[in-house]
Amino acid sequence: MPQTILYVDDDVALGRLAQRSLGRLGYAVDHVTDGAACMAALQARHFDAVVLDHYLSAETGLDILRRFRELGYSVPAIYVTGSSEATIAVDALKNGASDYVIKTVGEEFWSLMESALRQAIATAELRREKERADQEIRLGKERAEVLLAEVNHRVANSLALVAALIRLQATNSRDETVRAALSETQARITAIAGMHRSLYTSDDVRQVEMDKYLSTLVKEVQGSVNVGSQGPSIRLDADPVVLASDRAVSVGMIVTELLTNAIKYAYPPGREGEVRVTLTRSPDGRALLAVEDDGVGIEEGSVPKGTGLGSRIIRSMASTLGSAIRYVPSQPGTRAELCLELAAEPA
Repeated sequence: MPQTILYVDDDVALGRLAQRSLGRLGYAVDHVTDGAACMAALQARHFDAVVLDHYLSAETGLDILRRFRELGYSVPAIYVTGSSEATIAVDALKNGASDYVIKTVGEEFWSLMESALRQAIATAELRREKERADQEIRLGKERAEVLLAEVNHRVANSLALVAALIRLQATNSRDETVRAALSETQARITAIAGMHRSLYTSDDVRQVEMDKYLSTLVKEVQGSVNVGSQGPSIRLDADPVVLASDRAVSVGMIVTELLTNAIKYAYPPGREGEVRVTLTRSPDGRALLAVEDDGVGIEEGSVPKGTGLGSRIIRSMASTLGSAIRYVPSQPGTRAELCLELAAEPA
């Protein structure tokens, strides 16, 4: 099908000439003489481009361009001006015209007009293609985020089921060592499940709000490690820090191990106490994670209690974060710190 052009000029003879000249070049041309007829034609059918003469009987082409902008019309517009009206051509471009052609006598004018029309229509098509591609990318991104949220939901539910089965096994075990090992395993699984739960309830599946994540985590760790006993209380004070999901799970594992050790070893049986977890953001683009207690403390160079698996997990997770755990002298008790770089986190 030929490309359709709406030619707006109050000169009827020139309108007919436009239909013949552009028709020979393969265009189908409709001619109208004023802005009202132009608007009616655009509402009635689709045009690939509009040609606007500057001087009309009761208005100018600039008036029509402004109306295009007000109504949101995106049809390419070629503006026609006299040879001495360069400033008018500039005004037309500022008001949304795609190009302009200086009005002359002879075939040269129609050759220039055809070139301007061809380029303007091609540019408009490229713009529409880009908009369609951008829309497809946006829809694809939204679908991927929905699917990822669903995956995180299912993973969190599956891990919660595994943790519940391990807890049941620990409760039914008669061996204290086995019960302790299963309880620690449950706490580790719970930490990972909590991260996935934070992701599918978040607006951005790439990131985790650490204050909310840690709030849930410390409660679940206390419940999973203290099977059948009270143990020390846990207090959390966390600034609103956001981490990428892979870094969040490493932090969660570290907090889980440090809390587990503090709950089990910081205070002698029967003695009440408190374990504090803090996450403090600093102006230099870092955050300080700390887990501390007022218990019996640890001696420098002492061998870790238990199997030592928790200590190895802590070192490994801290290494993935590009940091290391530092034990700060505290009287009484133990304080473990981890410095986190936040500058590389996604905005």
